[in-house]
Amino acid sequence: MIQLKYKSIKSVADAVDLLQLAIGVEFGTLPPYLYALYSIPPDKNTEATGRIKAVAMQEMVHMCLACNILNAIGTNPTLTAPKYPGPLPGGISAGGKEPLIIHLLPFSKDAMAQAMSIEEPEDGPIEFPQEAAVAAVAPEFMTIGQLYAQLDKFLATLPPPQWKPGRNQIDDRQFFAGQIFAINGYTDAHQAIRDIVSEGEGSKTSPLDFEGEVAHYYRFAEIFNDQVLTKSSNPKGFAWSGTLGVDWTAVYPAIADPESRDFSNDPKAAQDAQRDCDKAYTSLVQELQRAVTGETGRLGNAVRAMFNLRTAARHAMTVPLANPAQVAGPSFRYRPELTKEAGQ
Repeated sequence: MIQLKYKSIKSVADAVDLLQLAIGVEFGTLPPYLYALYSIPPDKNTEATGRIKAVAMQEMVHMCLACNILNAIGTNPTLTAPKYPGPLPGGISAGGKEPLIIHLLPFSKDAMAQAMSIEEPEDGPIEFPQEAAVAAVAPEFMTIGQLYAQLDKFLATLPPPQWKPGRNQIDDRQFFAGQIFAINGYTDAHQAIRDIVSEGEGSKTSPLDFEGEVAHYYRFAEIFNDQVLTKSSNPKGFAWSGTLGVDWTAVYPAIADPESRDFSNDPKAAQDAQRDCDKAYTSLVQELQRAVTGETGRLGNAVRAMFNLRTAARHAMTVPLANPAQVAGPSFRYRPELTKEAGQ
């Protein structure tokens, strides 16, 4: 579970700080989810692939919505590429005892367990069919859901002149139809926060979000358990049943945390593959930054950069390292010099 240092919101500046933190958390979840996704060979683990891809796309939507809220109250968002292994912005483990270090892991039970740790609901997951225990949270910490709840409460107090309708808003005319919308006032911001929290956690009594879809935590739990969460007549309304057909061996032999590796001793083909991945990821970050600060059409460029990253990653996953039994997926390294060389 992600828990953040508690900070009360007493001013617009406080809200800006927490929104920027939320944007960093949403953005920081993309590389670990994509690394697991790209490590699955085509036509393998199709049920797991669909679930991971859907969550990754929703995380990008959540980030865009949070950016829209920040733009709507007059501040430009800033995207900072995280390093892996490393912590998410402001993220600590449950109870605040140790940092929650995020790793880039190939598709595995460990990768799904990490994803579940990131997406875990603030009251703990619902146990099916048993009751879930409610976890006590130390008052000096807050979950991402509590962060958004506090933001929602504060934003409701802002007078109409505080909002800047139409400022640098990303909409769904190019991609993510029906998911991204402009924030022109509190009503829009409230709906965006409701969507973000619901899709990530579900409710306290149901694993479904407000749209009736399985929330992120439970999608990863389905993969981890190799079972499907289905409606049931038991008191909780749901039960584990069937199988997704997960094959933990149907995965490229990718190393963990490639950013920590020195590729200078690997074959040139592997170095070139990493360079292509770095270039595509850097372009993705740059295009997203331009999109969230008002440059029209840049979201489409960002989505294309994500497709380029997928292509580069899938190639890298087939290129042997110095140990021919190993490969490496994208390191998710931000290297702006590579896009300057290409004139981007």
